[in-house]
Amino acid sequence: MNNDTSDDRRTRISPRTAVAEIAKVLWHLRGILAILLVLFVLLSMAMYYGGGTVDTITRTRSSPGETFYFCMVTALTIGYGDVVPTTILGRIIAVLLGLQGVLMTGVIAGSTVYGIQAAAQREGLGSAHNRDG
Repeated sequence: MNNDTSDDRRTRISPRTAVAEIAKVLWHLRGILAILLVLFVLLSMAMYYGGGTVDTITRTRSSPGETFYFCMVTALTIGYGDVVPTTILGRIIAVLLGLQGVLMTGVIAGSTVYGIQAAAQREGLGSAHNRDG
């Protein structure tokens, strides 16, 4: 057995390198991320003014904070159900928020994977001689 092969297996990706690569990828995607953030704010405002969100316990109109909380919970695809939209427009916006949350999660997850792959290549773990081993 070759010592070079066993040494290659012990090589690790530096967390600093991985975080730096992920940050670079996210920086390059800042335009897309900014558009998604603006879209979230616009959908949240539309939900407050036209979504008819109510607190399910008190059956009263939700405050701006509760509506924003509902929008975050929906975009994160958690959906507790303690605040719900009561209008058709509100339900459509809730679906759009859910789709946007899935899109945002995919962008960030994909960026993270790409960044870690770039960090591995930078550390010499992604080269062809390591795949033979």
